[in-house]
Amino acid sequence: MENYLYLALFAPIIGSLFATLFSNAKKSQLVGIVTSLLLAVSMVASIVLCAHVYSTGEIIHVNMMDWIVIGHVSIPFGFIVDHVSVTMMVVVTIVSTMVHIHSNGYMDHDKSFNRFFAWLSAFVFSMMVLVMSDNFAGLFIGWEGVGLCSWGLIGFWYHKADMPHSKDITKSPFSTLSPYSAVSPSWAANEAFIMNRVADLGMLIGIFLIFWNLGTLQYDEVFANIGMLSHELIVAIAIFLFIGAMGKSAQFPFNTWLANAMEGPTPVSALIHAATMVTAGVYLVVRANEIFTIVPEVGYFIAGLGAFVAIGAATMALVATNMKKIIAYSTLSQLGYMFVAAGLGAYWVALFHLATHAFFKSVLFLGAGNVMHAMNDEINIKNMGGLRKHMPKTALIMTVASLALAGIFPLAGFFSKDMILESAFANEAYILWTVLWVTAGLTAFYSFRLVMYVFYGKENYHHLGYHPHESYGYVIAAMTPLAILAVVAGWFQGEFVSFITHSLPIWEGHLEHNTHYMLIGVTSAIAILGVAFAVFKYLKNGTYFSGAMSKRFCYELLANQYYLPHFWDKVIVKPYYKLSVYSWKKIDMKVIDAIVDGVAKMIYTGGEEGRTIQTGNLSTALKLMVVGVFVLLTLVLLFGLTK
Repeated sequence: MENYLYLALFAPIIGSLFATLFSNAKKSQLVGIVTSLLLAVSMVASIVLCAHVYSTGEIIHVNMMDWIVIGHVSIPFGFIVDHVSVTMMVVVTIVSTMVHIHSNGYMDHDKSFNRFFAWLSAFVFSMMVLVMSDNFAGLFIGWEGVGLCSWGLIGFWYHKADMPHSKDITKSPFSTLSPYSAVSPSWAANEAFIMNRVADLGMLIGIFLIFWNLGTLQYDEVFANIGMLSHELIVAIAIFLFIGAMGKSAQFPFNTWLANAMEGPTPVSALIHAATMVTAGVYLVVRANEIFTIVPEVGYFIAGLGAFVAIGAATMALVATNMKKIIAYSTLSQLGYMFVAAGLGAYWVALFHLATHAFFKSVLFLGAGNVMHAMNDEINIKNMGGLRKHMPKTALIMTVASLALAGIFPLAGFFSKDMILESAFANEAYILWTVLWVTAGLTAFYSFRLVMYVFYGKENYHHLGYHPHESYGYVIAAMTPLAILAVVAGWFQGEFVSFITHSLPIWEGHLEHNTHYMLIGVTSAIAILGVAFAVFKYLKNGTYFSGAMSKRFCYELLANQYYLPHFWDKVIVKPYYKLSVYSWKKIDMKVIDAIVDGVAKMIYTGGEEGRTIQTGNLSTALKLMVVGVFVLLTLVLLFGLTK
């Protein structure tokens, strides 16, 4: 089984290195084929490992080599395949393989086709290192690798002008003051990278505290001895680790980078939102569950923040017109659900929702990519409509994925989302349950608002000269397995529970059968109501109940993300910029540079003045020698008298 571990781990980086060899060459379809095949190898190896762990219960642990050895410090370069890591491996590789195949069609006409696949495969490799490492140091290496690759992929089209996208400018009283409504790929990449570096500092402090107090970073040793530390120290470790998770999973206040990351190619969005970057934060909390379990107060904070983000992102999706950003807000909202489950101690429920969410969310992004290709990269859903007759397969697949996202029975999202709501109710966190219940209705509404605007109603694109068409056959084929999993993944909840609870705490909501079915009923009811209301309202392109909503304060508030980007711009970015300019002009130029230049000038002037004594005249030299001897003797005499 060890060989399968190596195949799963290293196949993506081999593909990345292969693509890198041709990164500056002309587009070659061979690059896309080879990297996709290598991802398929990684996927098959991961599935084989999963089947082995499921059937035998054996945990595969490999120490490849000594990595950091200093005195008594020894951190090996090791990897582990247990129930948690192999679940993530299967999810990551299935989604990544289909995204790679889809990308062959999506990036077909891009001149940087080869470079794209080099970054994309490296992205997957970094995520595999993150989830397979057996220690916090290895996890951090993968963590930073994911951040670097996301920077390269979000800013992939760096040559685009640094100006708002004309097709997606949010009308706002602040739109002339802030670039946040629509930004360039380079700006978005830098924003994501810098925000994550700030959060990663917190995670690094948490890892340092673990090592400083326990002398190890190996998961098994850390979790076995973490209880020996003081409660206050464990709280600090948990908080700092969660700060890192907040950055990767874009939780408040690090949430603004996620929507702007949509400036990257759409397959990148699918990978970031479904299987890699943003799921890393949830994985960290689940993997370090033995730390967070000891400090339930931190867990309550995580759950509260998750609920806050869930409903906040859902409300922003209600009015967004950028197709990709609607799906991005949906990801942010669903991440909030996962953190609620993890914060309440239902770690396997959080991981279950992570897995089901990966399938239907990747389908939604890949489907959005199909629509954008068919519409000359149009992203405003109000400029679409009636595309179902031109793109019936994409319409069907996206509708199925939207039903799963809405939590409609018997699709996958129903089972995992229902378990999260049950976990909140069973823990008597009724406020959290209410927030998540309302969010479920909002999710169903905005999901089908997108479907209705894009695939039904009046065709609003004729005046723009668009001629929509269905995507390549193999692109649809790549989406189909993900769509099937979005339907059936929830049916295996029982098997998943029995499998994953070998590594995660067993959590079962202590609810009576009547309460259990009542919760299912009310959750399903609000989801169905949300879908029905969206269909009714937007069947005729929003002619029902349209009113003057676009002029209302609430609409402006939601369309501009509660003005949070503008707030950060005013409170942090601009003051920091002014402080930097002041420091540069007043401190750096007038103090630091003045001191350095003064020393240099003094030495130079001394040299210039001293040069005059080098006349070459013997008489002058003798006179100077006498002066020197006189000064020296005088100093000796004075020193002797004082002594």
